[in-house]
Amino acid sequence: MDTISEDTRRIEVAPGVRLAVKVGGTPGMPVLVFSNSLAADMGSWDEVAERLAPHARIVRYDTRGHGRSDVPGGPVILADLGRDVLALLDALGIGKAAVCGLSLGGMTGMWLAIHAPQRVAGLALANTAASFPPPTLWRERADAARASGSVAGFVEPTLGRWFTEGFRATAPDRVAAIGRAIAATPAAGYAAACEVLAGTDLLPELGRIACPTLVIAGQHDPSSPPARGEEIVAAVPGATLVTLDAAHLSAVEAPDAFASHLIRFVSGLSST
Repeated sequence: MDTISEDTRRIEVAPGVRLAVKVGGTPGMPVLVFSNSLAADMGSWDEVAERLAPHARIVRYDTRGHGRSDVPGGPVILADLGRDVLALLDALGIGKAAVCGLSLGGMTGMWLAIHAPQRVAGLALANTAASFPPPTLWRERADAARASGSVAGFVEPTLGRWFTEGFRATAPDRVAAIGRAIAATPAAGYAAACEVLAGTDLLPELGRIACPTLVIAGQHDPSSPPARGEEIVAAVPGATLVTLDAAHLSAVEAPDAFASHLIRFVSGLSST
């Protein structure tokens, strides 16, 4: 089948909030929505999206306050991020989709599966957790970003958590590109997303998730180690866990393994 060329468009999902969106992949295949991490943009899915293109219709977007999406004008909660995805699906005429989210994007996916189960065909939760304690850590980061007006000071510490030393040594250009994406994140958008992480604990609600669920962990991930993935698997009926040889941004560091598991997962959804 022919794949769709990806052109970025901006779609209004709430009054005054437009998100940057790319739609690609293969027509007629299952729809797969990718949701990015804090301080990342849709470019963090480049490697995996390329590998998934023959197997899915792919929707990528920049979370509000990130990339080329609008920056929120006030406080943001996880429900706002989930409703953004529902509004995107409505605007694109998509009734139901599988959702693959990494870190903050994984939390968005969990919210969707809990609160809009009729719209979620399956859930792939990468390098994420039901909560990211302590809340004070995230509030301090939010305050620091707002005070400086920039997230530049977070770039190097973030890259150190997101990638293993080996990957940073062998793929410096890709790591540098991710670093530029972090630095380009608007301070207000970063701060608002930090406060989402500070105020969210989904563990009590995970048992409500009824769709097929794949959890992807990174063996070397200090932010959401495999034990946090095991916590999700224990709470979500029928969920399964795979662990990759990667740190936090496993979709970039281990794209072949990530895509392989995701292709298998999405193919199973198409036959059920």
